[in-house]
Amino acid sequence: MREHPGLLKLSLFALQCVGLQGQQRKAHSSPRVPALSDVTMASNLSALTFASDATTASVHDPDVYEKTSYYNGITGDGDHPDLVYRSDFLTTPFPKPVGRHASLPVKSLRGVFDTPLNRVWDAVGPQIRDLIKARKINWSSVDPARFFTHAPLGEEAKGSLGPVVIWIGVIPGSTSADTAHEVSQEILTLLRKNGVDNVVVEWREAVPQRLAGPPLMRHVDSSNATHYVRRFLTALLGVPLSTEEMEDSQGTLTLWFHEDKDKDGNPSNKVYGISNCHVLRKNTTVDYEHRGGAPMDHVRVCGMRRFQRGLDEITKAIADRVILADLWTRDIVTLQAKERQDAEDAKAVRAKQRQLEDETEAIADLEAFHDEVTKFWANIKLHRNIGHVQYAAAISVDVGGGTLYTSDWAAFLAAEAKVSDEFEGNVVDLGSKYDPQVLTNMFYPLGGGSTTFRFPNEGKLRIEGCATQEDLAHPTELDSEGQRCLIVGKDGNSTDLTVGRYAGLVSFILNEVGIESVELGIYNSGDKTTEVFSAKGDSGSLVWHTTNGKARVVGQLHSGHNKGGSTSNHVTYCTPGWYLLGQIKTRFKHADFYRTTWSA
Repeated sequence: MREHPGLLKLSLFALQCVGLQGQQRKAHSSPRVPALSDVTMASNLSALTFASDATTASVHDPDVYEKTSYYNGITGDGDHPDLVYRSDFLTTPFPKPVGRHASLPVKSLRGVFDTPLNRVWDAVGPQIRDLIKARKINWSSVDPARFFTHAPLGEEAKGSLGPVVIWIGVIPGSTSADTAHEVSQEILTLLRKNGVDNVVVEWREAVPQRLAGPPLMRHVDSSNATHYVRRFLTALLGVPLSTEEMEDSQGTLTLWFHEDKDKDGNPSNKVYGISNCHVLRKNTTVDYEHRGGAPMDHVRVCGMRRFQRGLDEITKAIADRVILADLWTRDIVTLQAKERQDAEDAKAVRAKQRQLEDETEAIADLEAFHDEVTKFWANIKLHRNIGHVQYAAAISVDVGGGTLYTSDWAAFLAAEAKVSDEFEGNVVDLGSKYDPQVLTNMFYPLGGGSTTFRFPNEGKLRIEGCATQEDLAHPTELDSEGQRCLIVGKDGNSTDLTVGRYAGLVSFILNEVGIESVELGIYNSGDKTTEVFSAKGDSGSLVWHTTNGKARVVGQLHSGHNKGGSTSNHVTYCTPGWYLLGQIKTRFKHADFYRTTWSA
């Protein structure tokens, strides 16, 4: 076998990346959740059901299997919440898998639109909340929801959309099924009095959680090998943030705005960044404003953990390219070693050579990029300061205005030398996580029909407006089941670009310190499988949707509900965008959110 003259000579760093990638896969791989597809699993489930039935304390308690499996699918990774009680348990049994090829039912969440509940929710929702409070229940949320139960693979048309659900979250271990049953009957009676029938009340366990050098880099086209791995150091939305005061806490840039005029009406060319108050400030109970001469609390792009993750992503990208380069090299040698050569073999060799050249160039670019990031961005104090906290409003709930929306925002003054060169305004990088056709299908999947989402040039989606209350209540899009929906996106520090569904009606929340609020709920979504919309570290992320090819603000992400501990969120909560922008303008009344350049 003769050696091909263009065979790639892999660098020592590239080979080390391959080894490191293997170690990382072993270190970070999570145990696979076994499918219920064999006799042993079926037998175990039968034994589990028998055991649970024997110890059930109340007729209203779900058995262990139903308790732990009822919401399977809504987080996509097995971290779905546990069921406490459901009001239709007598009329709608939960099917148990039987047989050799048994499988768990898989569900996903949908919003609530065009139902009798929508007409009365503003009045009835608070009454439902008050019924729960009157029983001294340790509740965390009241969410409107519908659940879609997916059919087995190959029988997708048999999937079914369930009834409207009043979905109540309670702190784990705090509420009995008997209590849930009693309150549910009161809720159903209230709904019937308001002309709302065929509703189910479901209770689940849910824990609230807050999700908190040289100039910034320019965004590059997806044809550049560093496109995806450089996103954490660019000026587009989704910038991962930390502060000098909160170095161990990380969050995400919500948006940029220009001041235009200061509070005295004088022209101003200052640019500010927005995130959550709990991302940028340790003490969130008092207002803060930086005064000239006072020590600055520096805002930094990337905390230590996020920066290391960025380096790891570059290393993995190199390793992936090395694997492909090695494959193309071996293919070329095999093709050229054939005794009989024909036109098809020659064509294949030329194609492999082009692929090999592309990978060789990409590896060199990524190695150089890794060196650049390590050299010029590693020192958090010297390299990664991009401004300082200028103003933070204490976290509050709008009691006086009657909306009960959460106000959790702070502004930092962007350092012109760090940000201005590559500033493009409020633009979302749709990145390389999804192919354009895949992402298009995730937004308003119409089963072959037209879509309102159009993948933008260079993958850069510009924010051009803000959704109104009317827009949120009456979206014009339909999903693949023919139901009205509002599909939203966000780009965050922890989970990058994700897609979800707006709940359709506001949720009523009780947080971990006993403060009640009203929020927009976002449910996990996905094209083929459900993906978690947010995780800890995504606080501050801008939630947006598209219509007529333009993106508009939906809200600012600040918290979520999960099963407990470090488990995945099954609901994400955000402050309405129209309300947030109004709050910002109470302090920066000339704020302009849609400028596309640093200078006017």
